[in-house]
Parts: sequence; structure tokens; C-alpha cells
Amino acid sequence: MRQFQSGFSDHLAQGATTLCWCWKVTRQDGVQMGFTDHDRPLFFGGVAFEAATGFSGTEIESSLGLAVDNMDVEGALSSDAIAEADIAAGLYDDAEIILFRVNWQDVASREIISRGNIGEVTRGEVTFQAEFRGLAHRLNQTIGRTFQFGCDAVLGDARCGVDLDTAANKGAGAVLAVTERVFQASGLDGFAHDHFSRGLLTWETGANAGQTIKVKTHRASDSLVELTLWRAPVEPIQPGDTFTVRAGCPHTFEACKAKFANADNFRGFPHMPGNDFVLSYAKQDEQENDGSAAVG
Repeated sequence: MRQFQSGFSDHLAQGATTLCWCWKVTRQDGVQMGFTDHDRPLFFGGVAFEAATGFSGTEIESSLGLAVDNMDVEGALSSDAIAEADIAAGLYDDAEIILFRVNWQDVASREIISRGNIGEVTRGEVTFQAEFRGLAHRLNQTIGRTFQFGCDAVLGDARCGVDLDTAANKGAGAVLAVTERVFQASGLDGFAHDHFSRGLLTWETGANAGQTIKVKTHRASDSLVELTLWRAPVEPIQPGDTFTVRAGCPHTFEACKAKFANADNFRGFPHMPGNDFVLSYAKQDEQENDGSAAVG
């Protein structure tokens, strides 16, 4: 059974309690934010916990052992503290979160109930939903390298060695026509079809300036260049918006060799035997021309 500090335990032993939940979030950029389901703001530990109207958490799913604790937190994007642009920029991805149970009449009487990180964050038109994962979720992540056909380096990092700022790997363009996350672009006529698929696009001007989004597909023909993004940006794309885009990689040995001339730095194992080889067996092939048989 979990033991609490004496002051908090005494409060729990009373016939009536004045308890609320508080969440402290530390984003990827180091900004600390606090929220509470109480009806007025609270302050402790150097953090102001905003009274979050429309901000609520589900029941915590917890079990003995190393199973991952889970909880979903929902809130409205209208809050000044939570900007849709920050969610889209990934500032809340894997952010540290501490969950407190607090006596709102005496905030010094409080206990940390759980620690963890924000997992998947999904957003709609007016709300967001964030998944809270307990610390045990780290044990489910692969540590170190694994044997696989594909390259496990990030294109352009130190292990890869490809320079994405060269003229061959970086382009600049402007939007000509757009339909949600699919748009036609100028300025990329000199690049081959599919060159920017899986690459990163950064908006330079327009309502989405500064945001970086992954490119899903790059289609090029004699008269048309079309880019499709994996997700729509926060604000609608407008004709005339300018951007820079960098090449993408399918992480195959063929692409590493032919597209980037970087086979020496390939971080996969393209020649290791696959399942077909492991499950293969010797068989007899008949030669129709002379009736003889050969084992192969």
C-alpha cells in the first residue's frame, strides 16, 4: 500500500476532502506549464496552475509490475496557454508531465501520483487530446541498433553524412494552386520526380511561416510540379506562400547508392538473409531437354 506524507494522509482520513488534480507539463523547449481541474488557479513549486475550463483527464489505468500507466487529457484549443501552432510544431511531443493530487485549501499538502511523458497528441478543429504515458513506456522502446534491411540513420545526420543544404538536395518554391494539403508549386522544375518525397518542407512566408512538415509525395511532369503533405498545416495554405524543401529518402540501399552516392555510409544490412532464405529447402529441377535431373 502506498504511503503518503502525514499531512496529506490526515486530510484523506477526514470525512470530507478538498482535493483536485494538477498537471505540470515541461515542453521540449523547456517551457513549464501548469493546469488544474479546480475552479480557480493554484500556485506551488514556482508554477502557476491554470484553472482549465474544458480541460479534463480520464481515469488512470494502472496495474502492478511494469505495465505502462495510461491516461488521456482533453482540452480546448481556445486557451491562451495551449496554442495550436505549438502542438503542430511538436513542442508537446514526449513532453515531461507530473500528475499531482492537491489539497486546494492548502497546496503544501500534495502528493505526486505519477510521472511520465506525453505520447500521441491529436488535434481537431477546436480541441486536442494528449495521451499520458507512465515512465514504464521507456522499457518498450528499442535501445541500440537492430538488424534490418533499411537504413536506421536520419537523412542528413552525422551517421548519414548527406548534406541537405546543397543545391542538389534543397529547393525553394512558391505555391501556385492548392487543395487542402496538396498544392502545385513553382521553382522546382529542375528536380526529378519523387526527389522530395519523404523530405521536409519549411514554410518561409504566409500564415504558417516557420512550420516544418513532412512531404508525402512529390510528383513532377513536364508542365506540373505537385507536392502532397502528410498533414495539413495549422493555417490554410495560400497561393503565393513560399517554402524551402529538402530531399527525402526511402532508407533503401538502392536509394542511398543511386540518389545520394552515399553507399559507404549506409546504416542497414541489405545483404542479410531474409525469411524466404531461412524457409527455403533443396528441390529437384527437371531438365526437359535431355530428361536428366539436377539438384538445386
